[in-house]
Amino acid sequence: MIAPKNNNSGKSKLFTIFVWTLFDFANTSFSIIVVTFLYAIYFKNTVCSGQPIGDFYWSLGTGISMLVTAMIAPILGAIADYSTGKKRFLLFFTIICIVFTSLLFFINQGAIFLGLLFFILANIGFEAGLVFYDAFLPEITTPKNYGRVSGYGFAMGYLGSLATLLIIIPFVNSGNDKITFIIAAAFFLVFSLPLFIFLADNRKDIIRTESYFKIGTSRVLNTIRHLKRIKNLALFLLAYFFYIEGVNTVIFFAGNYASTTLHFDTKDLLIFFATVQTTAILGSVLLGILSDSIGQKKTIIITLIMWIVTVLLAYNTTNKTNFYIVGFLAGSAMGSCQSTSRSLMSSLTPPERKTEFFGFYSFFGKSSAIVGPLVFGLISYSTGSQKLAILSTLFFFITGLGILFFVKDKPAEQERVLSA
Repeated sequence: MIAPKNNNSGKSKLFTIFVWTLFDFANTSFSIIVVTFLYAIYFKNTVCSGQPIGDFYWSLGTGISMLVTAMIAPILGAIADYSTGKKRFLLFFTIICIVFTSLLFFINQGAIFLGLLFFILANIGFEAGLVFYDAFLPEITTPKNYGRVSGYGFAMGYLGSLATLLIIIPFVNSGNDKITFIIAAAFFLVFSLPLFIFLADNRKDIIRTESYFKIGTSRVLNTIRHLKRIKNLALFLLAYFFYIEGVNTVIFFAGNYASTTLHFDTKDLLIFFATVQTTAILGSVLLGILSDSIGQKKTIIITLIMWIVTVLLAYNTTNKTNFYIVGFLAGSAMGSCQSTSRSLMSSLTPPERKTEFFGFYSFFGKSSAIVGPLVFGLISYSTGSQKLAILSTLFFFITGLGILFFVKDKPAEQERVLSA
């Protein structure tokens, strides 16, 4: 096997980690404005004229974007591992997300098809890019620090969300919600640039005899055939599939739930999401550090218990004040659950095929985001009750928690797949 050229060795580790986390700071402007907050509400209330079927259309859009990402992520990851590295793929998908996010500005009432199409393409860019971004983690730090560094990344992400919310306050107060889609794109562009300028990629000198698509496909099929050799990692991915289903569903519908069921106006939602982002920062850092002490598995278990309590509280909440408490707990669980899952994945992944396996990580995470939102959308549409819909997430959290108990934090020996 040809050893990769590591170009990060001459740089300060602290600077490298900071530049990496800046991308998290940048991309959450898309997540908070488009996926969770303003565009999600704008799409239902304006594009779909406030009709209940808006929830179903929104779940359809998220489902399609996640399905496409899930299908292409492992192949793209395998290609990146084999050849030219991760950064050019990350740049490609980042540009896609930025371009189509800015185009959301031109979506008006009744433009359901274009509104969904632009969102789907932007979300594919966002989610597919994360495959390559996450795969940098094992390169920029050591296994003993995976938890805290991953936590720093998510904390920076939620700090980016908080900064974005502060920037858009005057535009929201003036009723100019559409301009925030341009702001999200610009914020993503500006703060993602340092990664592409300063973070070096591990590259390989190879002689290619086949097409990249054929190489990527064959490597993925080889990995699937030998899953029996990586049972522990496969078991973790199965647990992740279920519990991240619940997390994704909450993220996609939090704004709509607060707006429709609890009658939050836009200013209420600004305060609510600012609260969520603040506690997510604290949760990412504190539980990330804790995971390096007690282990990632135990930390994830703690966060899943927090999620179960959060869902039960949300179901029983009937006023705005109590829902802020729900947001406080959800924020703490959200950041820590995602960051610790990423660090556990890093510790279980064969290092020579890290991007390929983060492709599978993305596959399970993105494909899980199809079923949960669709179930929520269908229940909400058929019963007219988002409260009943939110209870459906309990199944995913509890199932994922049950499977996770059988996952080993650190296998007896490093699990590896056959060389390419």
